[in-house]
This record gives sequence, C-alpha cells and structure tokens, in this order.
Amino acid sequence: MMMPSIFGENLFDDFMNDFTFPKFPDVEKELYGKHAKNLMKTDVKDTKEGYEVDIDLPGFKKDEIQMELKEGVLTVSAAKGLDKDEEKKDGTYIRKERYAGSMSRSFYVGKHVTEEDIHPKYENGILSFSVPKEEAKPAEEKKHYISIEG
Repeated sequence: MMMPSIFGENLFDDFMNDFTFPKFPDVEKELYGKHAKNLMKTDVKDTKEGYEVDIDLPGFKKDEIQMELKEGVLTVSAAKGLDKDEEKKDGTYIRKERYAGSMSRSFYVGKHVTEEDIHPKYENGILSFSVPKEEAKPAEEKKHYISIEG
C-alpha cells in the first residue's frame, strides 16, 4: 500500500479559495482621480550650497499655494476650488475630472533654516526653491589625557 505524499496534496481545506477580503476604497484615487499618483511629485537635488527642490503643482495658481516653516519643518500646501458660478449654469455634468480640494507635503529642513533663506519661484506648474545646508562647524580636536597614578 502506497501512502500519499504530503508534498503532493493540499493539507488545507479548499473553503478559503472562495473567501474574498473586503475591498477598501482607494481614497487618494477617489479624491484626485486617476492622476492621484502624479500630485506633488518632488525632486530634491543635493548641491554644495544646499538642496534644490522642485515640486509639480500643475493647474494651481500662485495664490493657491502656501509655504510654512515651523520648527525646522517646511510645509507646502496647495488648495483649489471650482468656481461656484459654474454650478449655477444650466446643464448637468455627466463627468467631472478636474481636481478640487487641498493637499500638502512636509519636509524637515533643519532648525537653522529661516524664512529669509527660502526664495520660492512658481513657473509653468513647478514650485522651485533652495534650502541651504547647515554650515559644518569645525571639529575641535580634544586631547584626552589619562592621569597616571602612583
């Protein structure tokens, strides 16, 4: 009599095959549409003087973007609303894909950075600014003497 191999058989019942976990909604996709993954894409370039930062904010106006520096954390926020007059026009929307809402992104830049150090520029949907590096303090060479007893 030949014994079945445990490696060739399913040791577990098949009742789990039909079990499906509840699907959680993709909140970002629901809020921002199919382009959610492209919002606030950021490039940071390391230079001798500091860091050059470029953030994609397409479709925003300069006055819809805010920057706040607090305790070494720089937060970039953008908020957009659709015109209220647009809703009063005749007709019913079949589909709306334009973004309305707010988003933000925070970066730790160091407590040495002040508002005067950051000079942001917004052109063609890209917010650009530089963050200076903290100046390295020269390392003091400390002599560690060992006392001799006796």
